[in-house]
Amino acid sequence: MIEVTVSDEIESVCPGFVGACVEARVVNSEYSEGLWQEIGRLGEQYRSELTTETLKLMPGIEATRRVYRACGKDPSRYRPASEALIRRMLQGKQLYQIDTLVDLVNLASIKFGYSIGGFDADKFVGSKLTLGIGRESEPYEGIGRGMINIAGLPVYRDGEGGVGTPTSDHERTKISLETTHLVVLINGYDGNEQNVRANAEYILELVRRYCQSSGGSYFVYR
Repeated sequence: MIEVTVSDEIESVCPGFVGACVEARVVNSEYSEGLWQEIGRLGEQYRSELTTETLKLMPGIEATRRVYRACGKDPSRYRPASEALIRRMLQGKQLYQIDTLVDLVNLASIKFGYSIGGFDADKFVGSKLTLGIGRESEPYEGIGRGMINIAGLPVYRDGEGGVGTPTSDHERTKISLETTHLVVLINGYDGNEQNVRANAEYILELVRRYCQSSGGSYFVYR
């Protein structure tokens, strides 16, 4: 089991933070037609309800942007992943199709507005993750982004270093087609435990439907 700790430095900028850790055994695949039909329906709904400005008022996104500012990061330059994904939808652009697990995590993020990280848990160093704030010159290779500056970004670290931020997860622990041990971290900077739990249960529902998972579990942390 993964253990997750929230540092005092996160407590100081977001005392109401609540997160959830979802863990499941899964079978990944290159593509799921049913999953992409769900993504398409949600995109149609959002295009009828939101604009690129009003999406910033979604509670999960608004709270994440607020924490970025409190940590000294510009949320318009380093957009939370959930905001970036929904913006693509609203602009009429296709979301990147990666594989079923990654696409599933993206759908869960878009639906609830939380920036969530999806990881191959077998690539973690140790079983403990700590949520802190990125430091100046801290090395971090974002997935498909090269080296990025995470100073002032919330960051999860394992025994080796950073693995996930709300802007980009790390290449070292990324999901692949060979991933069988999934961990998803949900960042509720809005402090809404009910929504965080609903997001976790939705992820478990999706992995059971599309990734041959027969169980899975989650826990809430603060």
